Amino acid sequence: MDKRLLDILVCPICKGPLHYDKAADELICRGDRLAFPIRDGIPVMLEEEARALAPEEEVSRA
Repeated sequence: MDKRLLDILVCPICKGPLHYDKAADELICRGDRLAFPIRDGIPVMLEEEARALAPEEEVSRA
């Protein structure tokens, strides 16, 4: 994921910062506990495409 792109992208719901999960190839919003997929190198920033993180799922601080 391009660092410059990550710096300008925000959560479409709360406008908070997103964190890149390289292993899952997702952008994570810690505040809303949502994971937005990245398909073919393009972030899919649609609420209906986001995956809700399970309560027990660890949200990485990296």
